[in-house]
Amino acid sequence: MLTLHHLEYSQSFRILWLLEALAIPYALETYERDPDTKLAPAAYKALSPLGTAPVITDGDFALAETNAIVDYLLDRHPNPQLRPPADAPHRARFLFWFHVGQGSLTPLLMMETLFTIIKQRVPFFMKPFVSIALGRAGDGFIKPRLNALLTKAEADLAQAPWFGGDALSVADIVLSYSIESASLKGFISDEHPHCREWLQRVYEDPAFQAAKAKDGREQMVLAH
Repeated sequence: MLTLHHLEYSQSFRILWLLEALAIPYALETYERDPDTKLAPAAYKALSPLGTAPVITDGDFALAETNAIVDYLLDRHPNPQLRPPADAPHRARFLFWFHVGQGSLTPLLMMETLFTIIKQRVPFFMKPFVSIALGRAGDGFIKPRLNALLTKAEADLAQAPWFGGDALSVADIVLSYSIESASLKGFISDEHPHCREWLQRVYEDPAFQAAKAKDGREQMVLAH
């Protein structure tokens, strides 16, 4: 039986959304984060060598990594809208955004979150020095790259309503976690009206709504 092991406030929400969009049978096992560390519990970490979300199991087989799981599911349940074929008009655009989420946007946001956590936990006497160093790294590396990606997103969404083109695709599903995170962190502003409109379309998607009802939380992202 295909099972999604869903960790609260994690990237596994996207797989939950995809499963609802595919309308295929699956079991759902939910896990809560440790209230003190905010990390996944030991039972979740034991599911795969990475110990991170998302994870699916299919019989005795376990698979981690969002895009790998997406491809695994769509190989078994093909859907030309969710994964446009090679001859689709927006195929190159789809491929770009499908991989940007995990390859560029999410790592940058994770670095920004890590910097925030370090600033909060560093000993008091070191805070001024650490804050200056991390501030320079953020201003010189993270923010320019985030702004470039969001500028590209804004331009593409002005041409077509979804990251994969004219219809919702797994590019949108994969990007949803990082775009919502960027919005909550204040990186998406009035300068990004198309990104904000896209987020609203995401929230209104019936499969997203069904996934949200099963997840039971107001948002995908755990705010830091």
